[in-house]
Amino acid sequence: MTPLTASDSLHALLTQPRCALVVFVPAGLHPPTAERRHLDQITDAGADVFEVGLAHHNAHLDGPVIQAAYRRALGRGQVLDRTLRSVEYAAGLRPTVVMTYWEPVSRHGPEHLARQFADAGAAGVMVVDLPEHQAERWRTAAKDVNLQTPRLVRRHSAATELATVAIGASGWLYAPASTAPTGYRGPLHIPALADFTRRLRAASPLPVVSGVGISTPALAARVAPLVDAVVVGTPIVRALTSHPEQAAALTAAFAQALNPHPATETRA
Repeated sequence: MTPLTASDSLHALLTQPRCALVVFVPAGLHPPTAERRHLDQITDAGADVFEVGLAHHNAHLDGPVIQAAYRRALGRGQVLDRTLRSVEYAAGLRPTVVMTYWEPVSRHGPEHLARQFADAGAAGVMVVDLPEHQAERWRTAAKDVNLQTPRLVRRHSAATELATVAIGASGWLYAPASTAPTGYRGPLHIPALADFTRRLRAASPLPVVSGVGISTPALAARVAPLVDAVVVGTPIVRALTSHPEQAAALTAAFAQALNPHPATETRA
């Protein structure tokens, strides 16, 4: 039997009945030994997928917590090398997708960077601000090395824009739960998100994943019936930055909220 690729494992996980938990971690926030310990603990606490962030100096779609984590990682230097090592370790634990901005992809070269992340074991790379005129080049570079190319879709995308993004995506479509930057801690408009996810499912057969503003386990529980996976970022990053020992317990709380009765409960 042919072994599953990283992309296959990711697809299998996102198409199972229950809502999966994706945990975002910025690479290079801690020294390698501590970072690996944290990844182990988060895995044991219930993370299904890792989203590893490549630190960037202009993370304009992110809020202050993730931006501060990126600055800390940038201050350690060797950002790409550290990220590749983080991805390699995370991918040995759970399917792993890299989150990055276009500038470092362009700077290192799409084909070169795609190959490096694929060799490190990544299942995919999501470029959150991918310019549409570069989308085909990036999709081809990733496809050539069997990397998925998840795409973030703006809440108010016109039908034509949504269709264009969906055609060029693979792995998943990312539906932000809030239109604010990451780290938003206010209420979520669940009916609007439900309508948005319906539009995405009508446009594409890809799994739908949601993050941004899912700041508490209670909110995660409300979003879970709408999507195939929930991404939790800022709450975990906040813990890793100030009280790393709390990250695992927080992960467990989100995992429990998504699947309070894992033996019997399935996603609607």
